[in-house]
Amino acid sequence: MAVVLHLLKSPDATLPREVIEQQQGAGDRVTVAVLPGADAPALPPRVTLRRVSSDLSYDELLGLIFAADQVITW
Repeated sequence: MAVVLHLLKSPDATLPREVIEQQQGAGDRVTVAVLPGADAPALPPRVTLRRVSSDLSYDELLGLIFAADQVITW
């Protein structure tokens, strides 16, 4: 089981959602960090959603990046 972090800046989350669903199906633990300027997309259950500057500081974001096995930016 991999730990995956998605960083979303784009308002279109169609492709990220498809990838997230596939990763969850494979048993990965998925977290989505929404960067300022992006809207939080509808996500599958069990996906952790964090909003940078709102409930996640940049220092905490850096910690998530280093703790993840894979980081994907959109």
